[in-house]
Amino acid sequence: MAAGPPELVDCAQLSEEGAVLERVYALADLDRLKDVLTDSRGVLHARFAFSKTFSGRAGASIEIRAEPRLRCQRCMQGFVLEVGGGSAVEFSDDEAADAADAQREVYRAEGGRVSLRDLAEEEMLLALPIVPACEEPESCGNAPSLSGDPEYAEDPGAMRRPFGGLKELLKKT
Repeated sequence: MAAGPPELVDCAQLSEEGAVLERVYALADLDRLKDVLTDSRGVLHARFAFSKTFSGRAGASIEIRAEPRLRCQRCMQGFVLEVGGGSAVEFSDDEAADAADAQREVYRAEGGRVSLRDLAEEEMLLALPIVPACEEPESCGNAPSLSGDPEYAEDPGAMRRPFGGLKELLKKT
């Protein structure tokens, strides 16, 4: 059986060729995402378009899309979020030295080679929300209903005073 395409690629060569590579990764195989996902089913689609930058360095535009299952921080239920993102990077052996004159984000390339899997995983981490939440609070799995709250039943526009009863509670202690 023939081996698949290499994951560790030569940035300079691909940039010279203007190569465009597409990869599909199982979310279960991306170690840095395991703590973020509630379920590791699904795939990450990644597209890498290599080119020379204005400064003459090797660079790439990276685009990703996936539908990971995350945990809503309001209701703590799992939900699927359509994620997409992209960025442009320059590759460098010495990230600190080249960052000053870089036109794009500088990505470390050990010996001029990078892992496409690592690039895609990094882009996915950047695209995920910091605090995942269901899109609509009303449809959130365990969101409390405001219709049973007497304060909202009388006047939905009324000002709520969440600490209104605190003074009375403090007197009891």
